[in-house]
Amino acid sequence: MQRQIVLDTETTGLSPSDGHRIIEIGCIELINRQRTQQDFHVYINPKREIDAGALAVHGITAEFLSDKPAFPEIMQKLLDYLHGAELVIHNAAFDVGFLEYELQLAGCKFKSLADYYTVVDTLAYARKKHAGQRNSLDALCKRYSVDNTNRKLHGALLDAELLAEVYLAMTGGQTSLLIETDLDQANTEIQQELYTVAQIEESALSELIVIQPSAEEYAAHQDFLKILKPIALIT
Repeated sequence: MQRQIVLDTETTGLSPSDGHRIIEIGCIELINRQRTQQDFHVYINPKREIDAGALAVHGITAEFLSDKPAFPEIMQKLLDYLHGAELVIHNAAFDVGFLEYELQLAGCKFKSLADYYTVVDTLAYARKKHAGQRNSLDALCKRYSVDNTNRKLHGALLDAELLAEVYLAMTGGQTSLLIETDLDQANTEIQQELYTVAQIEESALSELIVIQPSAEEYAAHQDFLKILKPIALIT
C-alpha cells in the first residue's frame, strides 16, 4: 500500500527566518493514487501580524485567526496524520522550511523533515518534465486541464486538492481523483460483456432462417422413427 499526503500551507509572510508563521495547513490523503476523503485541514493562530503581501494572496486575516489554536495545540494531531506517509508538496522547500521552524518552536527535536519522510517536490519534477515553461500550480492546472476556476485566492486545502489532481495527471496520466474501485470497474466490464453477448444472441435469433421439410422428407423421417422404436424396446 502506498500512502501519500499532498500538503500545502499558508503563512504570514515569505520566510521563517523573519519570524513568519504558518496560519493554515491543508492535506489530502492518497492511498494507491486514490483519494480517501481523510483530509486534514486546520487554521492556526500565528500570534503575530500578517504581511500585506501575504494577505493579498490568501485573504486570511489576523482577526479571523484570533480564536484558532496555536501550532503546539495541533502539532501531535498533524504528526499522527503524516506518520508513515510520503509527502507531495509544490515548492517543497517553502512549506518544509516553515514546518521545521514551527516544530522547533514547539519544542520538537526535528532536525529535518527529510529524516522522517520522503518528500516529493512537484515543482522540481515539473521543471524537469516541462523545462523552460511556467510551472506554477495555476500553469500546471491549465496544462493538465484541472479546473481551478474556484481559486480566486490561495487556500491550503483547495491548493492541496488541485495539486493532487495535477500530481496524478503529471505522473501517470490519471486526471481525476474520482476513480472507480477495482471491484466497481470489474463489475462494469462484466456487465458490458454480458450486454454485448445478449445483443449478439438477440441479433442471431432475429436472423435465424427456419427451413420446413418437404412432404417426402417428412414421410422418410416418420419411416425412420418406426424402425428405431423396436430397437429401443429390445435394448
